Amino acid sequence: MGKIILRLDRVMADRKISLNELSEKVGVANVNLSKLKNGRVSAIRFSTLIALCEALNCQPGDIIEYSPESEE
Repeated sequence: MGKIILRLDRVMADRKISLNELSEKVGVANVNLSKLKNGRVSAIRFSTLIALCEALNCQPGDIIEYSPESEE
């Protein structure tokens, strides 16, 4: 089975935005954004994804990536 990789940290670095600043812009607690940034979540609400895309001026595919199961 493949997996979903969250790239929020990379997008934030590209945009030079801090966790605190992003938290204020999207209205999501720092703790929850930190979990999202570090990939420790199993789900994300579309409303949160929309808010992130608006705040970071990006597309959902910039934040979320699918990685198929590696062939070993």
